[in-house]
Amino acid sequence: MNKDKRIEIFTRLRNENPNPETELEYTSPYELLVAVTLSAQATDVSVNKATRKLFPVANTPAQILALGEEGLKDYIKTIGLFNSKAKNVVKMAELLLERHGGAVPQTRDELVALPGVGRKTANVVLNTAFRQPAMAVDTHIFRVSNRTKIAPGKNVDEVEARLMRLVPKEFLMDAHHWLILHGRYTCVARKPKCGSCIIEDLCEFKQKTSD
Repeated sequence: MNKDKRIEIFTRLRNENPNPETELEYTSPYELLVAVTLSAQATDVSVNKATRKLFPVANTPAQILALGEEGLKDYIKTIGLFNSKAKNVVKMAELLLERHGGAVPQTRDELVALPGVGRKTANVVLNTAFRQPAMAVDTHIFRVSNRTKIAPGKNVDEVEARLMRLVPKEFLMDAHHWLILHGRYTCVARKPKCGSCIIEDLCEFKQKTSD
């Protein structure tokens, strides 16, 4: 895929959704960090359902630490892997207070040093909370990047590196959101909705469908 095609793809995605946002609900960098940590192998809908009850009660590292592992589990037990997530979120709160005065750090190295925080989670927080150019490659972005040929790669690290290199700079800040939403609602896993896709004529996927 050439540069002109990529520019046109992201121009259309931007025109359709000029200010894309995560579907996770949050009001602070810490709430976002907790929500993204909870969202691993879970839907944003299920996480939002839990955090709507949790955050009014505990939405700072000190409050989460006071709640404790067992207390936290009561709020997140509807989310997959809630036992290990509760352990990680409480330990994370402890380390944020110890190392960062309760603030969420703004570098990838510091973020991935926290329990339950991998590169993908760190990239979401850096991009969404702190507006740093970063690409959190989840299953949707991986699929869209390979299927369209925007930035094909054998694994998430390859796709991330290629997207960071190939996405035109003017679109880099929001590209992560556009690609996730496109993969979630249009370029879906089993049968992409090519007939109603705004970039169908630019996409290099050979087995296009009519929906």
